[in-house]
Amino acid sequence: MVGVGCVKKETEREREGERERERERKKERGRINKKEQQRGNIHEEKNKEIERDKQREREKDREPE
Repeated sequence: MVGVGCVKKETEREREGERERERERKKERGRINKKEQQRGNIHEEKNKEIERDKQREREKDREPE
């Protein structure tokens, strides 16, 4: 016969295992979000650089007049 304490310990272990898996999932989501944010920042910088280049071209076109 299985004692009540054994069942209680088993469910406690299961809960702790689930908590651990949830922590790992959160960490992974954080890593993914960080990578996405970095990619977004890179694209933002490129867009700003392109806009600056366009502005310089416009200014060069205006100067000879």
